[in-house]
This record gives sequence, C-alpha cells and structure tokens, in this order.
Amino acid sequence: MTKLKVGISSCLMGDEVRFDGGHKKSAFCVDELNRHIELVRFCPEVGIGMPVPRPTIRLEQHDDVQAVVPKTGENVTSQLAAFADKVQVKIEQLSGYILCAKSPSCGMERVKLYDPETGHAQKAGMGIFAARLKEKNPALPLEEDGRLNDPHLRENFVMRVYVFSQWKEMTQKLSKHQLLQFHQRCKLLLLAHNQQRYRELGKRLGEQESIDSAFAEQYIIDVMDALSKPASRKNHTNVLQHIQGYFKADLAHERREELSDIILQYHDGILPLMSPLTLIRHYLREFPKEYLEGQWYLTPYPDDLKLRYGL
Repeated sequence: MTKLKVGISSCLMGDEVRFDGGHKKSAFCVDELNRHIELVRFCPEVGIGMPVPRPTIRLEQHDDVQAVVPKTGENVTSQLAAFADKVQVKIEQLSGYILCAKSPSCGMERVKLYDPETGHAQKAGMGIFAARLKEKNPALPLEEDGRLNDPHLRENFVMRVYVFSQWKEMTQKLSKHQLLQFHQRCKLLLLAHNQQRYRELGKRLGEQESIDSAFAEQYIIDVMDALSKPASRKNHTNVLQHIQGYFKADLAHERREELSDIILQYHDGILPLMSPLTLIRHYLREFPKEYLEGQWYLTPYPDDLKLRYGL
C-alpha cells in the first residue's frame, strides 16, 4: 500500500540546512511518523538560493509583513512566497505539512515580528512561506514541530492527516452520495470535536441538490477546521457512551456495567482513552456492527503510533 505523503521542513529531518548550518531533527517525525508516512522535505530559504550557512532573516512590520535580511537589507518576501507557488504541484499531493517553529519562513504562529524603527519584537507573526502555503491550501492540515510535543496536538494532527488522505483518495468529480458516505464515516470524529459543526455540515449537505467543486472545497475546509481543535474528555465520553448503546442487546448486564465503568474512569482521568476503545473494539469483533466498523473514530490511524495512550 502506497504511503500517504506529508510535507516537512528539511531541518526537522536532520538535514543541516539552517542558517547556522545546523538542524532541528524531530525524533517523532524521523523515528515514528516516518514508518507510516512518506515525509517530503522542503526548505524555502535554500529553495530560493540562500546559502548554508547564511545571514539570518527576520519578519518586519511595514505596511505589510516583510522578510528582511538585517545584515544586507535584502527583502526576500516575494521570493519565499513565490517558492510556495513553485512547489504547489507537489503540495497538492500531500495530506499534511509539518513546519519548523519560530522560523520567519516556516513558522506557523508566534514568529517574532519586529518594528524596524524601534527594533522591538512581538511574537505575532507567521512565516512568509507558511502563510502562502495556508492561503493556497486552506484545508491542508498544518502543524509545527514544537507543538507536536503536546500529546493532544500530536494526535489531533495525525488524525487530520489521515482523514484528509481519505478525502484525497476520492474521485475528482464528487457525487452527493460520495460526500454523504464520507460525512457518515466522519460522524463520530466530528461529534467528538465539534457537535454543532457536524450538524451544520450535515444539514448543508442534505439540502444541496448537486455537488460542484466550490461546494466540495468549502465542505472539506469546514470539516478540517471542525477537527482542528483536540476533542475534550467530555465529548469523547459522550461518543463512547453513544457507541455503547449499539451493544445494549448483545452484552450481559455484567459486561455492560464493566464497559460503562471503564468509560466513566476515562471521563474522570483515571484511564486513558485507549482503555474503553480497546474494549469496544473487542466487542465489535465479537458482535460486528457495519455502521461502527465504518467509523474512522475507532481506528483513525495505525495503532502502533500509540497516540491515544496519552489522552
């Protein structure tokens, strides 16, 4: 089976391409994620012809945000944005992108933004390449290396990558039936992350008589936005209890009570999310349910990434 592809800042793979000739190798990306996902490397600063090592660049607030080389005064804003346009064909093959934090080219958030008159900086900027990447690919899951150290953000990003890859595998000319199937398979994930958005999307899809490219594009943008915030323990508990109802007629009283107790222990922070999920998946093998088997919520990505053990 062909690995899905995720873009990544080259320095996070251990490539010595940073301004000082170093790297920022991410152990999770290289040692864990790389086993399941093909990581496609990009370095915008090298891509526009800057050497290694090289003078630093910084973001400056003028009438707009600009990437400037303080040592020489060179403005490389347009070159960095143009590099994103240049690699867009490759970006369209990706199911996500991991950016290098704090970088004036690749930082996703809180990049230092300087006032050129005072020299003072606020952590309020976004890298030039990253901003153009987001503008041209609004549904593409983005994350940066520092945030991947948080188990909730890490799990959330990988989940979105796999959902987006499912979307990309669908045919180019989408039918309403295909979108309804996709929406149905996302149901429990959406309920865990944003119940209101799930209902809004379902209503909009149900009322749409025919599907065009503009509707499909806005739909997946809204789905990925709804999934972008990690699910709360409360919402996970509601979804788990919803799933529990499907086994009401199959389980003896003692087994129903056991499952209910494990779900409540998860709710109270005593057990991780994998505890009730493991028991539910065991019951699903014993008592198959076609609807549940089609839900990405139960197995959104390979188990050996161990992403839900910390939730």
